[in-house]
Formats: sequence, C-alpha cells, structure tokens
Amino acid sequence: MLAHTLRVAVKPVLDVWGRYPSPLWPAGLLDLSARYLQPVRGVRKHRVQLDDCSAEWWERRPGSDAGGTAILYLHGGGFMTCGLNTHRVLALRIAAASGASVLTVGYRMLPRHPIADSIADCVSGYRWLLDRGYPPERIVVAGDSAGGFLTFATAMALTGLGLPQPAALVAMSPLTDLDPTNKLSRREGSGCPLIPRSVLITLADIAVRADRSSQTVSPVDGALAGLPPVLIQVGSTEMLYADAELMAQRLGAAGVPVTLEVWDRQVHVFQAAADIVPEAARAVARIGAFVRETTETPVRTASTG
Repeated sequence: MLAHTLRVAVKPVLDVWGRYPSPLWPAGLLDLSARYLQPVRGVRKHRVQLDDCSAEWWERRPGSDAGGTAILYLHGGGFMTCGLNTHRVLALRIAAASGASVLTVGYRMLPRHPIADSIADCVSGYRWLLDRGYPPERIVVAGDSAGGFLTFATAMALTGLGLPQPAALVAMSPLTDLDPTNKLSRREGSGCPLIPRSVLITLADIAVRADRSSQTVSPVDGALAGLPPVLIQVGSTEMLYADAELMAQRLGAAGVPVTLEVWDRQVHVFQAAADIVPEAARAVARIGAFVRETTETPVRTASTG
C-alpha cells in the first residue's frame, strides 16, 4: 500500500521536476511543512550553530553526555530539499533504538552550494561532537539517500584532514554514485515506486554544474580503505539498489567490514515508515543493535551478507 501510494501520488511530481527543473520549484517548502512533526519523547533539543549551517542536538541525558554514544545524522533529499524538520523523527527513532544522543546537520545544499560545501558542513558537525568530548569510538555517522552519500564522503574527508574515523557508518538507501548510468541500466530501478529516471539525470547535471571547482568524487570511486564497519540497508526494488550493492562490493574489496541488508520489496528509505510498516520497525531495531555492537566492541573482520 505504501509503495502504491508513492507510485501514484509522489513519483509523478518528482518526474515533472526531473523533466522541467526550475528555481521556481519551492524546494524548501517540504521541510517547512514538516516543522510540526512531533519528536520522540525523552530527549532535550538544543539549537547548534556550526561554522556555516545550523544543526540540532538531541540529548538523551541532561548536561554533558560524553560518556555515552552520539550519532551524527545526515538527512536525505537529493542534496536539494528536506532538512532538519523532515528527518527529525527518523533520526530520533534511530537514536532511541541505539540508546544514543543525535546531532542532525542542516547542511548547505544544491544548487546554491556544491556538494563539497555539504561535506564540509558534515565534517563541522563531527568536529562539534569531538569538541563536546565524545571519543571517535563512541560516534556513529548515519544518513539516508543523499545523506548516505554524505556519510561515506564525510568519513573519507576525515582521513584527508587527519581526523580519527568514527566507530561505524550506517547508510539507508544510499546514493553512492552521481553517475546515473549503472542505475538506469538495472532492472530494479524500472519498478522503483518513488524515484523516476529523470530525477537521477537532472540531479547529476545540477551537481556537475554546481561543483566546477571542487570536483567531488562519488563514494564508490573514492579511497575506501581504512573506513570503519558499515551497515547498508536498501529495498530490493528501489532505484538505488544498484548503488548500495556496488558500494558494498567495493567496501569489501577495500577490506572494510560491511553488511548489506536487502529488504524485500521495501521502498526508498522505508525506515521512515516505522510506525506503519513492520519491516521498517525491524530495520530501525537492527540499526540500533549495530550501533550498540560497534560502539561497544569494534568489528575488525570484513563480511558481506
């Protein structure tokens, strides 16, 4: 039912945008309309100002929580829409399943800013957690869709900056390759209930035009050796299945411990529907278990599954 609703009500709108992109489209309206979504109870919110963007710190215990676990959460939305409001409930649900506090980053987005600026904002959020007293082995970076891209890109940027890696990475339905060629050639994408082909083509074009100077490298083409353990979750019939599969293969080849979970017939970022889809609730619980396992006992052997 969820897939049918998305296919009928949402995908056609995205397809129109993909065919006729324009700055007149109200990309910020979606996040604005989600500002009244109720957060998970039992956490306290603090507004945070990073170097070039805003963030929200949801603290599980009052005062300094540096003895616990922190999640750096990076929202999806194709680098162009969504934000702190749309992904607040999902981020907090994952934090609750993990027993962690969470910092959500409202990073700068296309088309006004290149993806390199988005990555810099995510690194700024990671530095904020380190400055607050969280050791890297108690930090997990997580994200969905475009936020999955940023999860991997942030971890790779940390290496270049000489900063320590976090304990683990979690990517839900991640975009990992800006080049749409592989995705468009796969049969899984043809039946995707949410993402039309036109969106991938247009997004790639906008990203290239905005990123003339920095030349951001897609995570699948980056230097992956030395990254921490990774959990990837993806639906079996969604457009980004190809990206998730290729990323898992390349992580494994680079010696990175990686688990790829393919959830049968689940939609793009199905974890957001945990209130109504039993598989989504189980997936969030699995993420929580993974976060606890990797922040308590680091994983050192590579695997795919």
